[in-house]
Amino acid sequence: ALSGTKGYIEKYPRPGIALDPSEVASAKFDNLAAHSFVSREIYDALMEEYAHPITKEVGELAKKVGGHGGMDFIMDYRLVYCLHNGLPLDMNVYDGAEWSCLGELTELSVKNNGAPIAIPDFTRGGWNKLQGFKHAFIE
Repeated sequence: ALSGTKGYIEKYPRPGIALDPSEVASAKFDNLAAHSFVSREIYDALMEEYAHPITKEVGELAKKVGGHGGMDFIMDYRLVYCLHNGLPLDMNVYDGAEWSCLGELTELSVKNNGAPIAIPDFTRGGWNKLQGFKHAFIE
């Protein structure tokens, strides 16, 4: 799931999208509301219109193979693709450190009555120098 101040999306296990109507750059999608999920028809149309190029390439195969609705396959596919072609990986050691610390930080939060716990900046500010992320592909 991905949650923000202008919307929410969940693909697995219960697909749903709730968006602030001003955030969708298409007149095809009216009747959006940030406080309730869109219909399955609008969900499917949004997913098709805004599908990532990697999903367009291997999405159907990923669904057949399975694993969290195909997400596991796509992550494994990209790892093998990048290694096979000598490209930088989509996820790096900093991503791994962030993902790995969540269990410990959650436990710390629970032990402190749900107090917010800051996630350490493992990049020491380096994340703020990035000019966006772009997946690596062979030409």
